[in-house]
Amino acid sequence: MAHTIDATLFPPPSHGKSTKNPLNPRTWSGVTHSSTQALQGILSDNHKRWHVFFNEKGFHNHTAHAALTLWCLGADESILARSYEESKKEQRSAYSSPQSITKKNWIEHLGDENYYQAYMDFFKSELEQKDFKVEAVLEEYIFSAGANFIAGAAKQPEMLNRFFDGLLHPMIHTGLGLEFGLPGTFIEGIAQAAVHRGDSTNLLPPDMFAKSTVQGLTSRLATTLGLKDAQPAPAKDDVHAFTVLARVLADPTITPTTVPEQYGFYRKLVADRGAAVKKYSDQWTLEGDLQKKLEELIWTNVLIYAVGGAESSGDFNADFFHMHLVTSSIFLSSIFSHLERSSQILLLRGYFSVCLGWYIGRGRPALDIARFFSNTETLLPSAPGPTPTPNEAAHPSPTSPHAITPNPWLQILQSTLTHPDDHLPKLQRALSEHASHFGQTPKGTFVGTELKDAELIDGTLFIRAAGLTASRLGWVREGQKPLEGLWDRRGFFSQAKL
Repeated sequence: MAHTIDATLFPPPSHGKSTKNPLNPRTWSGVTHSSTQALQGILSDNHKRWHVFFNEKGFHNHTAHAALTLWCLGADESILARSYEESKKEQRSAYSSPQSITKKNWIEHLGDENYYQAYMDFFKSELEQKDFKVEAVLEEYIFSAGANFIAGAAKQPEMLNRFFDGLLHPMIHTGLGLEFGLPGTFIEGIAQAAVHRGDSTNLLPPDMFAKSTVQGLTSRLATTLGLKDAQPAPAKDDVHAFTVLARVLADPTITPTTVPEQYGFYRKLVADRGAAVKKYSDQWTLEGDLQKKLEELIWTNVLIYAVGGAESSGDFNADFFHMHLVTSSIFLSSIFSHLERSSQILLLRGYFSVCLGWYIGRGRPALDIARFFSNTETLLPSAPGPTPTPNEAAHPSPTSPHAITPNPWLQILQSTLTHPDDHLPKLQRALSEHASHFGQTPKGTFVGTELKDAELIDGTLFIRAAGLTASRLGWVREGQKPLEGLWDRRGFFSQAKL
């Protein structure tokens, strides 16, 4: 069924045209006019018909995430349509808010999902008034001091806190809007942030934004003087994100003392140990080239998910929560590129703090880097089932495994497009994009950090992670059943001896 397209809010995606960040993701071959129209129709219909939360527990509507990711990976429109049909079965209808949101009252109703529609209308109006300059909306309503803490106010806006809330979903949604140049998706993401409660106050306290105000004034002065491209000199003692991770691993006091409830554990972790987590995230130096610091976050989050998930038993624990650390990381570059330097620092440090909170909250799994990278079986993932019989002329030889699987990413992504889970395509796309940028990284690159065996880490991290995930969740195109429950949720608490 064709849907009416809102071409203003959901034009054909324009990938990579809004920024020139070297980590900008790509659109894969396979995109067609028909699949693009199907995508626009789904996004337009979802925008009009459904609420951001599909139940009263605050579970997120992933329609836009799934549709954009499948489209970007080259899926046929029939796959997009089936994905949306399945998604619609669990959605909750949109409804009118009790009243309008304006410049005067926009803070009053933050955290109230009943105002989601009103916040969408408000941010749409704000975006229009700013000539669709998304960076102006981001700076004013997410990163400015006034959008976070106001001296003497009865209610604090804490919009950056809300932006990272809900397992990073508002950030992911906003990032999709920025990456693909879609005003409607961008508006949804900012409105989504506005109706989240914000559980990370102890990680993102008022003093962060006081510092940001000073940095912002310095940055604007540099711009006025024509010094915009001048980067501050790196600190003498540069602390890598891996070093912070090593220090967290070495602290026996920071992990949960009991196996937490399935939901609410992050909130409890931040309430009980937020100050300790922030102590570690503050040790990460953000000086000099911030693009390099952004890359550190990508490596750190993939390491947490993949190496942390590779258990000594040989099983792979594809943790549902740690998976989001990877799926969100692909959007760092799109958001980062729209911000002033002072806001870039807030983005990176705030994101790192929240990710550390999720890592610790899941039981702070050990990172056996040496065992992970010595496993030769994960170097060339291959789909199960019948294999082709190469002709004798096939390179490098007809009996080589590389003649059967010349590029394992092609098999993985092809199978991913048919999987019923809407998170898997996001994860595999993120890993494949990171591999395209960092796959050539040699061993020894990370020597000098405090993380044990970090010198053994290389660019095979990403294909190893993708293959382990594909095998754990099931190669459904090749006939395997999808994993029951689709992701692992048992955590890593046995390692913490709880």
